[in-house]
Amino acid sequence: MMPKMPRGIYILPSLFTAANMLFGMLSVMYAIRMEFASAAWCIILAIAMDAMDGRVARWTHTTSDFGIEFDSLSDLVSFCVAPAVLMYQLVLFEMGRIGAAIAFFYLLCGALRLARFNVKSHDTASMPSTEFQGLPTPAAAALLASFVLSYELFVEGPEITVKTIPMIMQKMPLFFKSIPLTMLVISFLMVSEVPYSSFKKFKFTRPKTLQILLVFIIGIMLIITYPQNTIFIIFLLYVLSGLTGLLLRYFRLRGRFSAPKDAQSLDDKPKDVTK
Repeated sequence: MMPKMPRGIYILPSLFTAANMLFGMLSVMYAIRMEFASAAWCIILAIAMDAMDGRVARWTHTTSDFGIEFDSLSDLVSFCVAPAVLMYQLVLFEMGRIGAAIAFFYLLCGALRLARFNVKSHDTASMPSTEFQGLPTPAAAALLASFVLSYELFVEGPEITVKTIPMIMQKMPLFFKSIPLTMLVISFLMVSEVPYSSFKKFKFTRPKTLQILLVFIIGIMLIITYPQNTIFIIFLLYVLSGLTGLLLRYFRLRGRFSAPKDAQSLDDKPKDVTK
């Protein structure tokens, strides 16, 4: 018989989830006040809280249906409402109703993504997977928030005291102009079936995991040196990884189906009977 856990252990994951929602609300408030960098950092902090609540629940064996629902409601605020308000205040308001429609479409796709995730979480017949179906809402929000952080450095110009990557900073105006299209793309990715790695089941005895660990350490060093730019690059690569994996699978399947046809065409060639 397992010992009964203190009630505080069950509350602990919910505290991280509540902190996630708090940072999401603060992000909305900062965005309304046109303090875009503060709003973006609140989204990043909300992502950190979201990453902790699930792990704490698993470590303490306190996962529950209530926790799943509470987590999704917090994610809706922090990773759907907050980024939509932030990008509308920064970019989309200039487009009028079209900009408002893009912001709402992002919010709608994020809500649908979370609803689908909840349904699968309650499905006892489904097996746990190492992949997400569609782009996770925290990753979508992180891409937009990290762009804002780098763009704010670009606007400040020579007054900034933070180290930046010149090649990334030169492309900031282009990234700024592509925000409406980027939001549409990541909105479709959230409700798509494009697989994205969840990084949940890594065994440090596997060679590939050790390579990823090395890349992770290098990434931490880059974040310390070039914080805003590196965070933007990391989440941009993650978003692109799903599309790259989808293309690779397409070409592999195409190669498998074309190989038998090629082999059959070789067999159909007339043989030289003079030999």
